Amino acid sequence: MTAPFLGPDGAPRCSWSGAVPEFLTYHDTEWGFPVGDDRRLLEKLSLEGFQSGLSWRTILAKRENFRAAFAGFDIPAVARFDQRDVERLLGDAGVVRHRGKIEAVINNARRAEDLVEREGSLAAFVWRYEPDAGDLAEPQTMSTSPASVALSKDLRKQGWKFVGPITVFAFMQAMGLINDHARECAIRPEVQRIREEFDRPGRVGTIR
Repeated sequence: MTAPFLGPDGAPRCSWSGAVPEFLTYHDTEWGFPVGDDRRLLEKLSLEGFQSGLSWRTILAKRENFRAAFAGFDIPAVARFDQRDVERLLGDAGVVRHRGKIEAVINNARRAEDLVEREGSLAAFVWRYEPDAGDLAEPQTMSTSPASVALSKDLRKQGWKFVGPITVFAFMQAMGLINDHARECAIRPEVQRIREEFDRPGRVGTIR
């Protein structure tokens, strides 16, 4: 385990949050906080796919461009994208111009529509794969997990693309399906508190 990063307030953070300046705000306000919004879930799965072979810093710097280019990751809107949209995006220097990844986002939005029709929301499906506390490894020691393998397998079976187990594990870390902040990280208790108060999609009225 690498040494923690000390933030401007002198409190320890996950070591990666100090790698570049823009990571700290993302770490302190987003990473690991539970998300039940379908747009944000599709966005994160999409951006994790775009990150493949690149750095998160590159993707984070372009995030607003991605949001503008992909209609805010609104599922029905992206599902209606056609070949003209693919060509438009291939000409957009503000995003990652990779045909396979662009087409995967459109395909995945269509698959997400199918999930929404069956499950009520993408969130209800995704949160079904939240692992039990007893199944979690020590924070930041793994790049995949049994839960991410299972979710990846299920998504790919339904026709999703660029959703391998490592990509899905990073998604689960970021969207708060696990609290993978380092034990000594000052943000970990806050994330844990919010996770305990969070109403899991598909479990109406349940607080865990």
